[in-house]
Amino acid sequence: MIEKKKIVQQHDQGILVGVVQQGQTENNINEYLDELAFLAETASVTVQKKFIQKLAHPDSKTFVGKGKLEEIKQYIVRNGNISLVIFDDELTGSQIQNIEKELQVKTIDRSDLILDIFATRAKTAQAKTQVELAQYQYILPRLKGMWKHLERQGGGVGTRGPGETEIETDRRIVKDKISLLRKRLAEIDKQAFTQRKERGELIRVALVGYTNVGKSTLMTLMSKSEVFAENKLFATLDTTTRKIVFEQTPFLLSDTVGFIRKLPHHLIESFKSTLDEVREADVLLHVVDISHTQYESQVLVVNKTLAELGCAEKPTITIFNKMDKYEQEVFDEWLEEDVKQDILKELKGRWQQETEGNCVFVSATERTNIDQLRQTILNKVRDIYRLRYPYKAEYFY
Repeated sequence: MIEKKKIVQQHDQGILVGVVQQGQTENNINEYLDELAFLAETASVTVQKKFIQKLAHPDSKTFVGKGKLEEIKQYIVRNGNISLVIFDDELTGSQIQNIEKELQVKTIDRSDLILDIFATRAKTAQAKTQVELAQYQYILPRLKGMWKHLERQGGGVGTRGPGETEIETDRRIVKDKISLLRKRLAEIDKQAFTQRKERGELIRVALVGYTNVGKSTLMTLMSKSEVFAENKLFATLDTTTRKIVFEQTPFLLSDTVGFIRKLPHHLIESFKSTLDEVREADVLLHVVDISHTQYESQVLVVNKTLAELGCAEKPTITIFNKMDKYEQEVFDEWLEEDVKQDILKELKGRWQQETEGNCVFVSATERTNIDQLRQTILNKVRDIYRLRYPYKAEYFY
């Protein structure tokens, strides 16, 4: 048995490190580091400074070059309260070991930070098991660099094979734990699958989108029941499903975990059962925070993830949320009203064309255009009922 401790502690003072690699610009890295800062804030870390270096290829030993590592070290020495260094890209176990040896400060990468947040947010047995599995899958290739010793329960015969080193024993323990967690998750998945089958013939609609775009707020509006939502990344880990009835037409609406750039592969693998809600949905509601400066790249991240899940061809309604915030940030207070309307008309026209008319512009917090959204969803759901169950269609009108 391995005792895992929380990696990030509340009130940690941290610095962020990003590398501009081939095919990237400094603007890209600044955008990624802004998101990393939001992740750090979600984990209760106060970010003191960001370091960026341009490299053709990351250094195999320390990821950044010697000069940049020395610069980071000097900053830490001058500011004695720094307790954490977070790299935006995945580090190997030996890189973590080398960096910590040089900086004398705990060092983690983006994946580690995301896993830590997931571990804090997991509430159900399914989510906790999924996160734990992802953590062990992350740890396994980094054992040599990350752990000097693993606590083990028991001892004596069978604990250590002939000539087996401590690192080999640790690796075997982790592999056994991964195997056990996979079996446990398979049982939970089987129960979840049975529950989904018992939902009957109702059409399934799933909210998808980048993290922190307002999915849970929309879920609350449409289901008229309280769903946890806050201005932090990954507020929702466990899928929430509600039965909704619009004008006598029932369907199931599910809120799912938000996507993000560079989401660790082992996390996606572990959360396959949660993402089954997306795979099995009849309609996807792709929620977009249109007020975000990089909302178009977030749309691409979500579309790419949906394609990886085999869901790219599903009927989709794109919901451009936070229009009130968009107008506040884009429109100058002195801008004439007709100019504002022209800009909005051009914006909406462009996305109407790109989504083939399957989009709605709303503000969940201000409840703007929610009636149009409900009607759009209702029309799509009724179309599917008509095709799938023509003999029952009369009951839903």
